[in-house]
Amino acid sequence: MLKTNSIYFFDLDEFEEIIIHYLDVGKHALAKKAVKLGLQQHPTSIDLKLLQVEIYIFEDELDKAYVLLNVIERLEPNNDEVFIQKATICSKRGNHKEAIILLKNALNFTDDKVDIWSLLGMEYLYLDNFKDARLTFTKCVNVDYEDYSALYNVVYCFDMEKEHKEAILYLNSYVQKNPYCEVAWHQLGRQYFILKMYEEALKSFDYAVLIDESFIGGYLEKAKTLEELERYKEAIDNYLITLELDDATSFAFVRIGECYEKLENFDEAISFYQKAVNEDPLLDKGWMLLANLNYEAENYEQASYYISEALKIEENNSLYWRRYAEINLKLNFYEEALMSFEKCLTLHDDALEIYIGLTDVLSFLGQFNDAIEVLINCQKKYKNTAEVAYRFAGLFFIVNKEDSGFDYLIEALKIDFDYNVVLKELYPIVYENEKVQNLLSNYKKAME
Repeated sequence: MLKTNSIYFFDLDEFEEIIIHYLDVGKHALAKKAVKLGLQQHPTSIDLKLLQVEIYIFEDELDKAYVLLNVIERLEPNNDEVFIQKATICSKRGNHKEAIILLKNALNFTDDKVDIWSLLGMEYLYLDNFKDARLTFTKCVNVDYEDYSALYNVVYCFDMEKEHKEAILYLNSYVQKNPYCEVAWHQLGRQYFILKMYEEALKSFDYAVLIDESFIGGYLEKAKTLEELERYKEAIDNYLITLELDDATSFAFVRIGECYEKLENFDEAISFYQKAVNEDPLLDKGWMLLANLNYEAENYEQASYYISEALKIEENNSLYWRRYAEINLKLNFYEEALMSFEKCLTLHDDALEIYIGLTDVLSFLGQFNDAIEVLINCQKKYKNTAEVAYRFAGLFFIVNKEDSGFDYLIEALKIDFDYNVVLKELYPIVYENEKVQNLLSNYKKAME
């Protein structure tokens, strides 16, 4: 008919099948034409009018859809589909409370309540009403124990309410009735894992992968649980199974690398971290892990390359800039280290060690007044700190402000006498000063 413009008669049921087919396969333009032809032949059909409503809603012509629904409602006031479609329109407009009222009305006129409960549960979720959403999705599960979408939503609601113990009770009850459901065992294991009940979690994941030997999610969670139990070799075996079942993932490579690192098999760890960044060159964590291992192995130039790659991807991560600063200090690249510490402060990483690192680099570069300025800012947050006081003392001596230097040195000695080794390491000229030595000696005697 569409190709030739010829007119053939179709039964109402045939039109419905054709339209639903087009909607299911996403050919909405053809569905629209079929509805038009259908209504020409069957102008009083409520079912065709409801399909027309669906198309209006899909095309976001909500006003037209609502007007047509009002027409249908006058003809069939007890048609549950009218209330469902009106609820859909209200939901699209963000009026979820009105949608809930309409769906509850629809329940009064249907024997097949499951689909409406599912829609009702979603409306409760939009309102963050997790309790009512959970109770509604539970009704769906009670009717069909293989409605895994509803089961996931029930568990999701427990998660959002942080009712993990209650979730465990519910899932244990569920698996007693449906013991061969790998999804339920997997979700049960997740709840145990959250509560750090790792042995129980492991048993649940074991059941999940026994039921479905190709259940990748089960193997992943089992591997993570084995890590928590410090059974790293077994964890590696399970991660490797996921690589056999599906395409390789950078996540699995990283986790395997971390297991090898904990086993102190650093060569294998590096190998898997490299596989991770080869699989996903934008995985900044992989580059960072490589940088850390090379730093620990004193391969500073290699570590510098890897941390630079991480910073190209995530330049606003202060932890990366910290490591970059540490590596540059080892390489004696003080200007780069200075820039790194300053970047940390720009990113609001104002930990004491950042201020101290920046102060020491400025001191090494001979920028003593700038170093004092950094310590002044540091002291606003970290008061009565030996690390700060000794550095103040050393720097004030160097800039020929001995009175201030002695004041800070006395303060530092009161805080922690033994920490005066900092003065000796960082400012040896000051430490060897005769007046400073006399002060240290007198203070030591007084302590004895």
